[in-house]
Amino acid sequence: MTGGGRGIGAETARLAAERGYAVAVNYRDNRAAAESLVKNLRGNAIAVQGDVASEADVVRVVETVDRQLGRVSALVNNAGIVDRGMRVADMTSARIARMFAINVTGSFLCAREAVKRMSTRLGGPGGAIVNVSSIASRLGGSGEYVDYAASKGAIDTFTVGLAKEVGSEGIRVNAVRPGIIRTDIHLASGDPARVDRIGATSPLQRPGEAVEVAHAILWLLSDEASYMTGALVDVTGGR
Repeated sequence: MTGGGRGIGAETARLAAERGYAVAVNYRDNRAAAESLVKNLRGNAIAVQGDVASEADVVRVVETVDRQLGRVSALVNNAGIVDRGMRVADMTSARIARMFAINVTGSFLCAREAVKRMSTRLGGPGGAIVNVSSIASRLGGSGEYVDYAASKGAIDTFTVGLAKEVGSEGIRVNAVRPGIIRTDIHLASGDPARVDRIGATSPLQRPGEAVEVAHAILWLLSDEASYMTGALVDVTGGR
């Protein structure tokens, strides 16, 4: 579980632990949140520091999981960032590069290491990967964060392509695309009130909760979704 210390990641970690998974919670900076979460999880769980945008960190994180929990059989690519609302004309190359390094390259690197361990072609037992995308990939994020939306569009394409590449090797790859979910990530946008304001415009007339996305993620990881791969599952309240 990348970016697992809070929000959707934390709720997914809690639910996974309840369902019997050994859980590795990856975090970049917020050690206290990740360790507090792990302390309160059922069963076997560890917190592992690492920046998913760093290849060396990703390799170290997964090797730590190998040693302490065993071979990876399920990966949730949840780590991601957003930035303050801004038009494309005002964006710096540094902002765009950071967005794609974490949201896209990080998911590629983590999936690469997971596939090496899961693939039946490479002697593994198979497994499942769930990428956390966003409905922004379909809506575009205009006037706020087209860079974020574009990074999630890349995740959608990555999900479909990787699913086709490794399906014959016992690995299923799917994505969830959350809509407006009540998490701390919106604080970075500079408009914390947008969660309730935009959530109220959905057919369900409310924002979603992180645990509702977590249920979709755990379902996609489970055998109940055994004939699903390359799917983009919207959890948006109907948007």
